[in-house]
Amino acid sequence: MSEWVRVYPNVEMAGDARLGDFVVIGLPRDDADPPSLRTVIGAGAVIRSHAVIYAGSSIGARFHAGHGTLVRHDCTIGDNVSLGSHTEIAFRVSLGDGVRIHSGVFVPEFCIIETGAWVGPRVVLTNAKYPASPAAKDNLTGVVIREGARIGANATLLPGVVIGRNALVGAGAVVTRDVPEGAVVHGNPARVAGQVSDFGAYAD
Repeated sequence: MSEWVRVYPNVEMAGDARLGDFVVIGLPRDDADPPSLRTVIGAGAVIRSHAVIYAGSSIGARFHAGHGTLVRHDCTIGDNVSLGSHTEIAFRVSLGDGVRIHSGVFVPEFCIIETGAWVGPRVVLTNAKYPASPAAKDNLTGVVIREGARIGANATLLPGVVIGRNALVGAGAVVTRDVPEGAVVHGNPARVAGQVSDFGAYAD
C-alpha cells in the first residue's frame, strides 16, 4: 500500500497504474487553473516515489516515471515513454512514442523529442538564447530531437537546435548548431565526426 498518494480531481488514470509513495498527480499550477483541467494517464503506468505530474498533461500507455520525476503542465507524452529519476519535463513539451530519457535530464519549455529518441543521463536541453534578459520569456525556442536520435551523457543542446533523425551526439558535447540526419557529432562546440552508418553497432 503506497503512503500518502494524492490524485487531484479530473485525473483520468487506468486502474492498473502502480503509484509509489508520495506521488502527486494532477497538481494545479496555481489558483488560476480552471477546475476542469484534465490530466490523462494511460494503462500500465508505473510512477515511482516522489514523482509529481501537474494538471493538464496527457500521457500514453505504459508510462514509467523514476523517483522524483517532475512533469509540468500541458505536456503531450506518447506510449511506452520512460523517464529516469530526477528528470524534469517543463511545460508544453512533446515526447513521442518510445522515447527513453535517463536520470537527471532537464527538458525545458517547447522542446520536441520524437518517436524512439534516446537521451542519456544528465543531458541539458536549453531554450533561452539570452537568459535573464528582459524579453527572455517572450523568445524561448525549444530544442527538437528527431526520430531515433541519440544524445550521449552530459551533452548540452543550445536553444533551437535540431538534432536530425538517427543522429548521434557524443557524451559531453555542446551542440550549438543543427545536426544533420544520421551524423555523429562530438566536442565543444560539436562538430561532425562521421556517420552513424560507419559504426557496426548500429547496423540494421
